[in-house]
Amino acid sequence: MKVWLSCFLVLFALAELYQWAQHLTLPLPIYILGGAFLAIASNANKRLGFFLPLKDEAMAIMNGINSQAIEQSTKKLD
Repeated sequence: MKVWLSCFLVLFALAELYQWAQHLTLPLPIYILGGAFLAIASNANKRLGFFLPLKDEAMAIMNGINSQAIEQSTKKLD
């Protein structure tokens, strides 16, 4: 009985929320900001920052620096 009552209440709340959302209108700047946020969020894994290089490029640079440091340290030992 509790399951039926809880399912009924959840479905009723969803139906009321859907009816309320149908009458909701948002101004154009909200849509523009929402679109900009989605564009930034969807590309967040491709850039570390606005002026920083791509993540793969940064990793390549770091690996290059690490390999150069290792080569220099081994040359000093010889």
